[in-house]
Order: sequence, then C-alpha cells, then structure tokens
Amino acid sequence: MHLLLADLILATHALFVAFVVLGLVAVLLGKYRRWGWVRNLWFRSAHLVAIGIVMAESWFGLACPLTEWESRSREAAGGAAYSGSFIRHWLHQILFYDFDPWAFTVAYTVFGILTLLAWLLVPPEHPRNKN
Repeated sequence: MHLLLADLILATHALFVAFVVLGLVAVLLGKYRRWGWVRNLWFRSAHLVAIGIVMAESWFGLACPLTEWESRSREAAGGAAYSGSFIRHWLHQILFYDFDPWAFTVAYTVFGILTLLAWLLVPPEHPRNKN
C-alpha cells in the first residue's frame, strides 16, 4: 500500500510540475493564438501561487512536501528502489536532476520572474469585466 501511495504522490508531483511549466507556455502561446481561457483569473492566480510556493521553498531551503511524502512512503514500503514500475522510473528521470541546490533556486526564481512578466504581458481578466 505504501508503494502505491508513493507512486500516486509521484504522479501528483509530475502533474504539479506540468501545470507550472506548461501553464506559462500556454499563457504565452495563448496570447498569440487568442485563447481566452489563458486570461482566466482563477487559472492565472493558481499558476502564480504555484510557482511562488516553489520559489519560497527554494529560497528558504525547504524540501518540497511532495518529495518528502513520497520518500517516507517508499521507506515505509521497505526502501524500494526505482527499478519497480515503469511509471515511477521515468517520472523520476524527468523530475529529478543532479545539480547543486543553488542552480534550482536560480532556475525557479527566473521562472517566477517570467511568470510575473507573463502576468503583465497577458493580464488576466476578472469575470465581472467580461462584457
């Protein structure tokens, strides 16, 4: 059961990363493709908060709670290695790299600044202003 929980946490982590990365790509592409949904205030606010949390964790040297929960679940399952399921192996290959922590802090901060710039370049619309 712990291994299944660890895999579910890993999949959730991958979806969170996809939301942050692909959300910015969608906003910038949507500006030029005239996709109205990329100006949705709820979507944009959630996206900004998501990258803000990542930046704050990095600045304060905090581990991502999803990473912590996954690790604890894997340990509770007997310290299973990543040679298990295909999904677990490849999601780890995509999400985790072997760089110094400062490189992640810089990357997250730059990505956060780009997200703020996108907020200014493609401002979200408040639902009441849609007439």
